Amino acid sequence: MKEFEKLDTSILGCSADDVEAQTKFKLKHKLNFPLLADTEFKVIEPYGARRMKSFLGKSFLGIVRMTFLIGPDGIIRKIWDKVTPKGHAAEVIAAIKAG
Repeated sequence: MKEFEKLDTSILGCSADDVEAQTKFKLKHKLNFPLLADTEFKVIEPYGARRMKSFLGKSFLGIVRMTFLIGPDGIIRKIWDKVTPKGHAAEVIAAIKAG
């Protein structure tokens, strides 16, 4: 997080869980950034993070873990689709530094 702060970058998470569920998740995983509750999908849907997924041969509408690098002008600079948390912060920092 200190590296992101040095790069003048804010980190936000967003999920369809309510605030209570997010608080438990944040504590369990020791997250150090804010989580936004989007129980009505007002942000998740327009960003394309809610889509058809499949598990054990069954299809369902679910949330895809994604990252958006948004510039100070509000323009999306880069999108990471289907993010794996391990090592992802370093990828994002490298993209910010690359400009």
